[in-house]
Amino acid sequence: QVQLVESGGGLVQPGGSLRLSCAASGSVRNIYDMAWYRQAPGKERELVARIRTGSRKIYVDSVKGRFTISRDNAKNTMYLQMNSLEAEDTAVYYCYDLLSDSWGQGTQVTVSS
Repeated sequence: QVQLVESGGGLVQPGGSLRLSCAASGSVRNIYDMAWYRQAPGKERELVARIRTGSRKIYVDSVKGRFTISRDNAKNTMYLQMNSLEAEDTAVYYCYDLLSDSWGQGTQVTVSS
């Protein structure tokens, strides 16, 4: 069993930046295939970014060029650097481990002036 804990969310103005972290514990091993999802009010949960073995990265079109997913295996932590934030990025952000099918509890990101 893998436990995932997100942090780094908050309130930011449009154009601002935030960095989310996802710390993995429990049956810990290197981060092979993990992802960030988000869910806005009234909408379905959607994939934002995914990082796979060999550091292959996948992004949803709406965040390309603005968000960067990365990982630090020494710290068992995955990150999401979010720049040029827009109101449409407002959502609860979740990290997900594909191998163990584990979700974090989510962290709220609100982009508003």
